[in-house]
Amino acid sequence: MQFSNSSEVTEILLLGFQNLESFRICFFLLLLIIFCVTVCGNLLIILVVSYSRSLHSPMYFFLTQLSFTDIMLSSTIVPNMLHIVLLEGTSVSFIGCLTQFYFFLTSESLECLLLTVMSYDRYQAICNPLHYNAICNPLHYTSVMDLTFCVKAVLLCWVIMLAVTLTLSITMSELQFCGANVIDHFFCDFDPLLELSCSDTFFLKLEDMILVVPYVLSPFIVILVSYIYIIVTILKIPSVSGRQKTFSTCSSHLAVVSLYYGSLIMIYLFPNKKSVKKVLSLLYTVVTPLLNPMIYSLSNRDIKQAFKKLRNKKVVCLLN
Repeated sequence: MQFSNSSEVTEILLLGFQNLESFRICFFLLLLIIFCVTVCGNLLIILVVSYSRSLHSPMYFFLTQLSFTDIMLSSTIVPNMLHIVLLEGTSVSFIGCLTQFYFFLTSESLECLLLTVMSYDRYQAICNPLHYNAICNPLHYTSVMDLTFCVKAVLLCWVIMLAVTLTLSITMSELQFCGANVIDHFFCDFDPLLELSCSDTFFLKLEDMILVVPYVLSPFIVILVSYIYIIVTILKIPSVSGRQKTFSTCSSHLAVVSLYYGSLIMIYLFPNKKSVKKVLSLLYTVVTPLLNPMIYSLSNRDIKQAFKKLRNKKVVCLLN
């Protein structure tokens, strides 16, 4: 797609976070540590799940896809943000800005869809019509959530994501960008980009509102309904230990969903407050990819045991 043919703007200035003053170096170091921990943590999740046969189940298969998405999201946003913080603002090429936006959109779309598929997985494990058998008899659960279904579900997520990204990219490539070239944000987001356009953006904004339904609103409704059924089912379990054990299988996913969608909802509640929007954007672009592997690993006994086995095997190999 030839973006340069439809634009007179060749360079965009990202302001990032102003007035950091003496906190600039500390903030830079914090972001650098977060980025390193995020990438290493998510790579470790992928490695541990791939290595341990006991983790070859639908839930952990989807978790590896989520970890891959988090790495892609963090790698799209944080490196450039480090440059912005260090230099107190930086300029990027117009095509580079659009490319960052498309990768960001891809990551966010996949995150929404994967969290939805994971909620359906938890629903099948807990709220199957024969839910007590679904919990106690793994064969009943795997007959529904088999490998074929999991692969098809992930491929469907990619198809929907590509459709959303391609639709917006085609429409945006037809806009004229001939005004100011300053974005008061730390990455190239949708609304700041539209503010730079001197074309009529009504239809693009309408298109964006329509596309919110398949990749934000519908997934959120599916997740909400799934957890309503899950909570009702858990409350029907007679023993307290049984309720706690069953809830522990979906608590990590629920925490990630709450953090991710909570920050998105807050952004829509404060659409015109740029300072608030920047802080909230940090939550779902920087903090969420960091916390996802921590939440799943720290609260998951199976992953911790698999990690210990992998570590012990590496130690033995090194000693030999």
